[in-house]
Amino acid sequence: MSVVAGSRALLSGGDVVLVRPLHPADTAEVLGLHTRLTQQDTYFRFFGAPSGLDKLAAEMTADPGPDHYAVGCYRRGELVGVANYEVLKESTDAEVALVVDAAVRTQGVATLLMEHLVSHARKAGLKRFLAEVLAENAKVLHVFSDLGLRFEASIGGPERDVVMILDEDAAYLDAVLERDSVADAASLKHLFEPSSIAVIGAGRRPGSVGHAVLANLVASGYPGPVEVVNPHAREILAVPSVPSVAALSRTPELAVVCLPAPAAADAVEECGKRGVRAVVIISSGLTGTEAGDRVHAAVREHGMRLVGPNCLGVVSTDPDRPYDLTFLGTRVKPGNIGVVTQSGGVGIALAESLGDLGLGMSTLVSTGDKYDVSANDLLMWWTADRRTELAVLYLESFGNPRKFGRLARQLARTRPVLAVRSGSGDTAQRAAASHTAAAATPAVTRDALFDQAGVIAVDTVAELVDVIAGLSWQLLPGGRRVAVVSNAGGAGVLAADACEREGLVMAELSDETRERLAEVLPAEAAVRNPVDTTAAVSPEVFAGALRAVLADDGVDAVIAATVPTAVGDPGSSLAEVLPPEYKTVFAVRPGQRARVAPLVPDGRSGVTACYDDPAAAAAVLARLVRYEEWLNRPESDETVAPLEDPDALRAFAAGREGWLPPRDAVELLRLADLPMVETRYVEADDSMAAAAADLDSPVVLKADADGLLHKTAGGGVLLDVHGADRILEAFRTLRSRFGSALRGVTVQPMAEPGRELLVGVRSDPTFGPLVVFGLGGVDTDLIADHAARLAPLTGADADLLLDGLRASKALWSSGQLDRAAVKELLLKVSRLAELVPELAELDLNPVRARSDGCVALDVRARLERSTSADPFLRRLRD
Repeated sequence: MSVVAGSRALLSGGDVVLVRPLHPADTAEVLGLHTRLTQQDTYFRFFGAPSGLDKLAAEMTADPGPDHYAVGCYRRGELVGVANYEVLKESTDAEVALVVDAAVRTQGVATLLMEHLVSHARKAGLKRFLAEVLAENAKVLHVFSDLGLRFEASIGGPERDVVMILDEDAAYLDAVLERDSVADAASLKHLFEPSSIAVIGAGRRPGSVGHAVLANLVASGYPGPVEVVNPHAREILAVPSVPSVAALSRTPELAVVCLPAPAAADAVEECGKRGVRAVVIISSGLTGTEAGDRVHAAVREHGMRLVGPNCLGVVSTDPDRPYDLTFLGTRVKPGNIGVVTQSGGVGIALAESLGDLGLGMSTLVSTGDKYDVSANDLLMWWTADRRTELAVLYLESFGNPRKFGRLARQLARTRPVLAVRSGSGDTAQRAAASHTAAAATPAVTRDALFDQAGVIAVDTVAELVDVIAGLSWQLLPGGRRVAVVSNAGGAGVLAADACEREGLVMAELSDETRERLAEVLPAEAAVRNPVDTTAAVSPEVFAGALRAVLADDGVDAVIAATVPTAVGDPGSSLAEVLPPEYKTVFAVRPGQRARVAPLVPDGRSGVTACYDDPAAAAAVLARLVRYEEWLNRPESDETVAPLEDPDALRAFAAGREGWLPPRDAVELLRLADLPMVETRYVEADDSMAAAAADLDSPVVLKADADGLLHKTAGGGVLLDVHGADRILEAFRTLRSRFGSALRGVTVQPMAEPGRELLVGVRSDPTFGPLVVFGLGGVDTDLIADHAARLAPLTGADADLLLDGLRASKALWSSGQLDRAAVKELLLKVSRLAELVPELAELDLNPVRARSDGCVALDVRARLERSTSADPFLRRLRD
């Protein structure tokens, strides 16, 4: 196999293969693949007699160009599949050809190669794939029809003419994601369900990491064969030891490496040669070194899955094959919580905190330096793993956030996904070159990703444990309406204040409920929300009041804050009140030693989370409410009318870089069908006289000058200019004011009064385009009232943007603004960002909104060469 860059990918059975472009140096291998085929093996009726194969192989391996592209799939160094397309002359159609070795034909090689062709063809601007398939070749017809593309095939005759439409749509992405999940889960079985394990570098004496890993493995009760690699011992902890990987009595399915960096690289190379399928590298000091490069190369060459290096390790509590390959000092309790963390310290803290609460894990994976296995892999594994009912993530970086978003959204539809925010500081912010850039900080982008994917985000590990407890011991609330019941008035008031700060609604108790409360409580009790039972009530009376509040149809959830008194401890009665199918109830016991604890430690059905502070309970309740609202949010199918000529828009943007001149920025909006006020542009050295004579008054003049970012603040805007003479005078004023820095002047009619808004795009090379919406005008950054969502926007996303400002209620409640027009503008801006990946920054500020529509009054746009890879193409992390 010639050494050419490519990407690792997974077949349906979990085997790791290399997919890469083919070049002339690969001709002999392609010819060898074809000569191994029988007539029945041929996928297409385009192969000639054997004497013509030399020419065919040469054509398929020609260097990639605008009219030709070919990819090959290599399994363990052998070429097992080839696919290519040839563009028809002066067309956006291409003929596609495909052949796969019979030995691997049921493992998804053909589909994987087709996905790579589709991705490349779309970037090249192709619209359709055409193929001619033998009628009896049902297998290849299934390959094409199951891709997820729009597919047509002729009927009748010995051949089928096939057409595949290359437009990207949700159906294709869903199909790719499903294939990815199946293949990824199959490959991770080597990691989570190994038939045998080897510990490489386990020391003989306690105190070393390797010894601790082996001790935890032995204690975990793993039922399969275990061996140790240590040249200085015959056995360690009663486990047989051999001097090298080559000397192992069997090839282990999973190996864990606990050696210094150079020796760790040697061990991984030996594992690859031996046929080990998965490796966990505890060792640190590899990244950025030659040893680290050797590990990368070994994983790539031998098709292994890898966790680490520089990690805590992996735990699986699968009852059939439990194992602990970490140096944790705490035994992990089996349970339903899956954890993936880049930080070993966070993993240790979670293991201890959850253990203290009696909660257990299904899996714990410390990814460390993330050479291979990442959070995306775990999201796919947990989707298929029914033991995992709650997923927890600690991520310091995203390798493929757009894929993460689709995977997390898919998993969050069936079980909660939690994440700890990190990297929120201002030090991560890039220099802002526009109002949009100022609003689109890395933290805003990350939070938009989490919010759209339904991920419950927290800021600390302590908050994470709070939410895990709430999710583990109570139902999701049915809405935002909360009642507070307390036997201590101050605690009740604090709980009510905390609920309102968190955006929850204090429920209005019905007359019937208040009457029932008055019947069971002392006369001095407060029977309105928050309910104060007084401190003198018994546990039985408190329970009766709680039942009355829970029976109110206007109450979705209850916070019960109690303190023990000489009369009794009302908190002890809460578990007796709540059957598990009833409403959400959180307990608060100010002064309890634990931040959060189960109210009934024996695990009876009435168990609930009990917090030491009302603010903690309210914060958890608010997060659960938002997650429930996300689950119940209807999927909007609202779309804007198709763009008349998207190819013209793409062609206009192609090859341009930097900030567009005002005239070109206006043209970009026109091609994207975005509303822009009529605009004329006059070069600084040109005469304004002709334009002034044609312009209706009044007008506004805006300077286009070097270094002028915010035109109004910089004196670059002259408003309400009447008549040709005044227009000429204003033009001369701007020339005088900015001198040689003035490039030109835009002239626009004065717009009708209205509300000034901001709509913009900031594209991140990792996250993709972010759409920003907020209050606009000269005070945009001062007011800083913005909302953001990642493109592409759905109708529901656009509504959430419109309702996501602090000022949203006041903005839309009057009915004086055309909300539908602004929503359409947001969807069109999102479409522009998707169609033109070169759009790095777009700033529409202000957008003037009125009751009869909206229009952009100013535009700044910056393009840069797009080098982003296809985020949904199936490939492993490299």
